[in-house]
Amino acid sequence: MTDKTSRDSVVADWPLGAVVTGLRQVRREWRERQGRAPDLGSRELPAHHAIHEVVDALCGILFPMRLGPPDLTKESEDYYVGHQLGHALTVLHGQVKLELNYRASHAPTSEHDAEARALVKRFATLLPELRRQLDQDVIAAYRGDPAATCVDEILICYPGVLAIIHHRIAHEFYKAGLPLVARIVAEKAHSATGIDIHPGATIGHQFFIDHGTGVVIGETAIIGDRVRLYQAVTLGAVRFDENGDGSLKKGEPRHPIVEDDVVIYAGATVLGRITIGQGSTIGGNVWLTRSVPAGSQITQAMLRQSHEGDG
Repeated sequence: MTDKTSRDSVVADWPLGAVVTGLRQVRREWRERQGRAPDLGSRELPAHHAIHEVVDALCGILFPMRLGPPDLTKESEDYYVGHQLGHALTVLHGQVKLELNYRASHAPTSEHDAEARALVKRFATLLPELRRQLDQDVIAAYRGDPAATCVDEILICYPGVLAIIHHRIAHEFYKAGLPLVARIVAEKAHSATGIDIHPGATIGHQFFIDHGTGVVIGETAIIGDRVRLYQAVTLGAVRFDENGDGSLKKGEPRHPIVEDDVVIYAGATVLGRITIGQGSTIGGNVWLTRSVPAGSQITQAMLRQSHEGDG
């Protein structure tokens, strides 16, 4: 028996038909429960691999001599940026149109094509300002880390900078009403760095995450300028309000407001719609669920004493 015959006989032993039929039935049941279209038509949702391709291209477009191809020269920089930008925006247009169609009950229209084109054009015009903002983030990281040898090391090596590049891009999609595209961009960085920033979070200028692994920043968090976070910091929700049917309310302000010039050290957990006043320092492993005024210095020891005094 030849190898090919052996492989074919093995394949023939699998219950492929029954499994394919069973999976088709499960898909139909799911789509019926969700009010989805039947098993007809093309792809309905944006594709991870396409969005990832766009984001990788955007990183090279924003920083061509650092995050672009290794053989790029300064003489060909503009050509590379223009070529990559044209391709990336074309792919992005297709993915944005998919999300708009999906949002409109899976009813593709020419209006969605025009709307998608307008959204992508607007995003493209934001890229120069986005680059300026990211330059400030890189400088903040260089100034905030005594181990950094140069700004180029920050840009090409630091996970916190990779996460904020993705977040700045994702946040623009989020503001444009494209939460699926935005979330795919955010989760790409989350998978690569262990830093989980919801694309809805509002983050000011000169933001720096040092080390970064385990950082979580919730959807409605608002972070001011020149804020620095260390690894395993959580800016989360203390509780979740429910609707009458028991489902969770969406979009409610439930995450912290961190004002300008705040430092939050490793392992700190800051929960709820509280305000960390300007210039405050939150120590490592602190668990905080109340607002603190500007200039506060919060440590575990202080919180223990406060609780003992309350008792």
